[in-house]
Amino acid sequence: MITDYQVTGMTCGHCVSAVSAEVGALDGVTDVQVDLASGRVAVTSDRPLDTASVRAAVDEAGYDLVEA
Repeated sequence: MITDYQVTGMTCGHCVSAVSAEVGALDGVTDVQVDLASGRVAVTSDRPLDTASVRAAVDEAGYDLVEA
């Protein structure tokens, strides 16, 4: 399953790497694709993810998950 999230504050490749690493470490996540220009983060997982967990991972990377 693929879930899209909107993340603010990313400005460079390092930002993309940080978000990808933190979100990618969540249990069940199999892939993370980040579109730097739009702030879209597409997360592929083998089960539904808890939004609070995704938010915590994005926060740990130093960015903000936008409310849907």
